[in-house]
Amino acid sequence: MAVAGAITAASCAPKSARTVVEAGRVETGSIDSKILGAEVQYNVYLPAGYDISSRTFPIVYLLHGLTDTYTAWVEKGNMQEVADSVIASGDACPMIIVMPNAGGPDTHNTWNGYFNMPGWAYEDFFFQELMPAVEAKYHASGDKGHRAVMGLSMGGGGSAVYAQHHPELFSSCYAMSGWLDNKGDEVNAGHQEKDCFWYVCEAVRENSAIDYVLKADDATLEALRSVSWFVDCGDDDYIFDLSVDFYRAMRSREVPCEFRVRDGVHNWDYWHVSLAQALPFATSHFMSR
Repeated sequence: MAVAGAITAASCAPKSARTVVEAGRVETGSIDSKILGAEVQYNVYLPAGYDISSRTFPIVYLLHGLTDTYTAWVEKGNMQEVADSVIASGDACPMIIVMPNAGGPDTHNTWNGYFNMPGWAYEDFFFQELMPAVEAKYHASGDKGHRAVMGLSMGGGGSAVYAQHHPELFSSCYAMSGWLDNKGDEVNAGHQEKDCFWYVCEAVRENSAIDYVLKADDATLEALRSVSWFVDCGDDDYIFDLSVDFYRAMRSREVPCEFRVRDGVHNWDYWHVSLAQALPFATSHFMSR
């Protein structure tokens, strides 16, 4: 049953059945987090017509990578232009896109990451404070069928693990160039000092998205199958093998997962194209479960 006032199938109709959509807008908000003991900023994209509509919209959580902040997707990834374009073409539904802060460029002295670490319980913050706050503030449908998570690099791994830990909350997950494990020291490169950088590398290792699939019991696997999965990585990306290993793990445990490899490396040129595919992918799975 559709949520009262939620976006309907008609508003997700093919481009031939829809009119051109005007540009959306991006605004900045913040949450005074008791869990983190800090103010956490976020950007949110609101689609054209949001301010005059009484309906609710699907919501996407779009996660940034290591060394970046909540501004990266807008300033480096041109997400507003991408979102406006795929919505205007009818390839994606009008949706709310939330881009929370989870780090900064000084990785040794600034907490980065989407998992719980000593002094940085970000996963608790995300589910207990961020999601309830933004979905109450904005016109979000607030159910699994209208919620997706996606991200790049550190955010790609974060999005995969979030969908693994909470498959009841997300209809789809799209991991771009995902930092999905760190057992091979793909990022840490032997750094031994126990600073913020060391802790995020250990957290990725301890929250391996690959191991989670391989060790899952039958009930967990069934829950994972309720999420639509997409993994996307460039053929010359230095952490390409992690996406391959994740896809192989999903296949071995019979969890459906799409995997695409394009020419590219670990950079914004690649992720700009990925986002133009990720938002339509999320749209195609809204209300499908």
